Amino acid sequence: MSLTIASTLAVIGLTAGMFVSTKPALADDQLTITAGGGSFQRVLRKVIFDPFSKVSGIKINEAEYDYGNAKIRAMVETKTVSWDVVYASESQIQQLCAEGLIETIDWKELSLDRTKFEGNYTACGVPVIDSATVVVYDEDKLPNGPKTIADFFDLKKFPGKRGLYKSAPLEWALIADGVPIKDVYKLLNTPEGIDRAFKKLDTIKKDIIWWTAGAQPMQLLADGQVVMTDAWHGRIYDAVKNSGKHFGIMWDAALLNGNAWVIPKGTPRLDNAYKFIAFASSPQAQAEVANDTAYGPTNKDAMALVNLAVLPHLPNNHMENALRIDSIFWSEKSDEVRQRFTAWLAK
Repeated sequence: MSLTIASTLAVIGLTAGMFVSTKPALADDQLTITAGGGSFQRVLRKVIFDPFSKVSGIKINEAEYDYGNAKIRAMVETKTVSWDVVYASESQIQQLCAEGLIETIDWKELSLDRTKFEGNYTACGVPVIDSATVVVYDEDKLPNGPKTIADFFDLKKFPGKRGLYKSAPLEWALIADGVPIKDVYKLLNTPEGIDRAFKKLDTIKKDIIWWTAGAQPMQLLADGQVVMTDAWHGRIYDAVKNSGKHFGIMWDAALLNGNAWVIPKGTPRLDNAYKFIAFASSPQAQAEVANDTAYGPTNKDAMALVNLAVLPHLPNNHMENALRIDSIFWSEKSDEVRQRFTAWLAK
């Protein structure tokens, strides 16, 4: 499916005539948009950044960051904001919003229906995609792969090393230990719940290979260093689609994480920031991103526009046993859990 810029503009109530510029781009005809780089930012450039620039006359300057809040905080506090729009995670947004570092979104200015967007962070962000952290394995080496998150912790049934992102997967530990998904965060909000999660992690600690960059789990699998690993589902889709890998996804207890466009408070290009977000958040634009990445659209109207071949790979279609990450829990408890995790690793 190829979606036209004209149709995108029609949906968001804009016309090409509103955007066409007959003069060279001035400072006010620019935007700096910051995201995490890599293959996803290349997709954003192809299906959103470049098309937006063509119809608006607004030049997009790109920046990359590590999804930390420190630089945004420093820019706002020193009134030197040079990032106009930032792609941020749920937990980031909760913290940035609470600290007053990002704009409260004026949905009327966007001409978008807020009720069409999923996520509990729409006061200060416009949801972009849902990503999922899932378990992945090589189907050639493990034809009868894991079926539940408990299998990830079962070294007898599936002997071998596991890959894990270098943080504390407390949710998976509790689910594997028999806690119903609906009760996970209720338990994690108690000292007993944290203790129980780390006790379960103890059972596989010696068999974990930790990773820190999104491409690593695919390489660990390809090299046979692990029998299974957690990974971001979009990376798996890319490896299967573009590199011919026979990687299988185990969707049980998929951890869903939302991401959104936010506007650092104090940008001198607020109007242009709103124009960009309106364009990028239309059903057509979100469907284009989904078609390239298999990340789940957050605009409900986008689902009908996604290619049929891509639909089975979207987290939106694997919600039965999924768990949406509680961004409020992590914004409040991340420092405490990180200290506990660091101490646990050192034991």
